[in-house]
Parts: sequence; structure tokens; C-alpha cells
Amino acid sequence: MAKAKTPRSTNPPNNQVITMPEAGSVPQVRRATPVNASPIDLESQIRLRAYELYQERGRNSGQEKEDWLRAEREVRARHTRQQSA
Repeated sequence: MAKAKTPRSTNPPNNQVITMPEAGSVPQVRRATPVNASPIDLESQIRLRAYELYQERGRNSGQEKEDWLRAEREVRARHTRQQSA
């Protein structure tokens, strides 16, 4: 089988050198979630807490949204407290 040819650029090479910014010169970005908790971790914790609430209610369906919203408030409040400590 014949080997495919690599296309050649018609533009001359760009000889610019990119340098990294000095430490402290880049503004800090405020994070929405704690550094040690990724959004995926938060979602799984919320899902687990919502299921616990469902079980506490006797496994009666029909209040899934309320369980999710309550679980979300509780988990986010817990992470906020841990972040500020």
C-alpha cells in the first residue's frame, strides 16, 4: 500500500516565541466549586442525598424534584462550609 504524502504548508514558518506569564501577573479566577470537589462529585453526592430523602419518605414517588432541590441545597451548603473552614 502506498504511503500518503504529508501536505506542505505554503506559508513561511512562524518564528514567534511564546513565553509564559510571570507568576502573580495573571488574575486569579474565583471557582464555583471547591478545588477538591469536581462538579461530577457534587452531582453524585446530590443524587445520593436525593435518594436518601426518597427512602426517608417511605419510597413514595411523585416528589422527585423536591427531593433533588433539597439535596442540592444541603450538599452545596456543606461544601460551602467546608471551603470556608
